[in-house]
Amino acid sequence: MLILWADNHSANLGVRALAEGMAALARKAWGRDTVIEFQNFAAGDSDRSFWIRSILRDVGRRNGPIKEKLRSYDVVLDSGAGDSFTDIYGLTRFLVMAYTARIASQLRIPVVMGPQTIGPFRTSVGRRVAPYVLNIASQVHVRDSASGACAERLGRSADSLATDVVFLLEREFRFQTRDVILNVSGLLWSSDSQACSQRYRDQVARLVHLLEDRGRSVSLLAHVIGEDTSAVLEFAEQLGGDHEILLPKSLNEVRGILGSGALVIAARMHASLNALSSGTPAISWAYSRKFTMIQNLGWNYGLDFNTATDPCAETLKLVDSITSSGREELEATLATTSKRFVATINIMRSLDRGRINYSA
Repeated sequence: MLILWADNHSANLGVRALAEGMAALARKAWGRDTVIEFQNFAAGDSDRSFWIRSILRDVGRRNGPIKEKLRSYDVVLDSGAGDSFTDIYGLTRFLVMAYTARIASQLRIPVVMGPQTIGPFRTSVGRRVAPYVLNIASQVHVRDSASGACAERLGRSADSLATDVVFLLEREFRFQTRDVILNVSGLLWSSDSQACSQRYRDQVARLVHLLEDRGRSVSLLAHVIGEDTSAVLEFAEQLGGDHEILLPKSLNEVRGILGSGALVIAARMHASLNALSSGTPAISWAYSRKFTMIQNLGWNYGLDFNTATDPCAETLKLVDSITSSGREELEATLATTSKRFVATINIMRSLDRGRINYSA
């Protein structure tokens, strides 16, 4: 089977978590011996890219590069790149995804939209194309209730409400060897595309000082190799002192690090998710709608960085709350994720078995 829009070698460790989580979902639904390959927009594990040039070579041809590639598979599990079934990242990316789903459907290959964010759609083209893609999919699974409502408005009810597939990754017991692990987001540090970068820099520095005034020790974590790494190193130099700098190179390494903390504070959504799914309480500094998925699980320890009047003060209040009851609430959250995935996996197993090689 093919998992679309996934890269298990990405510099973004959240993207790797998405790929490995989708693979875990597929094996739980269709057998642990299921043969899985990944296809992203660019060539990676795959021998070709699924982008504009490939589409132009594919349109109108019986054996174009995309058709030829898709014919090799019994089922397609579309990850939506987590949050890319939308037009907010530009129509090109969205239309590439839509074209690929259309070709798979024409080839009579079942397309299962794995748990992902649906919407928003701000263009007339997006609002016309999205219902078509949703309705040719054999199944549609969402990871938050807002996405389910969006799918409903577009004319297709979701088959299940799941959550992020990172919660399907193996959780290993880790000794608590660190106190506060702070993920410094290179996206917010160097760009105003999602939030005011200067405000983020000022607030994250203030937060470290406030935590240290309380006697907490703070380690600085990069969750995206390269982009976060540069931000962490620059931030550490500005702070001075002797802060532990954490620069993991693999998904297993970052999950091990996050699992070793007493608390994680993160502006990367998957840094929060990797922490929570590893058993460590996390406070999210959210900057987009996709973060609502965390709150949708009943985990209410987060804030909207763009609307918070005083992010540091709000964060410290959340730190106090987590200290008193966070561990118990986290176990309840993890139980919720398990229940949701039981339902999703059972529905996925109902897919036409004649086209899938199921294994025990």
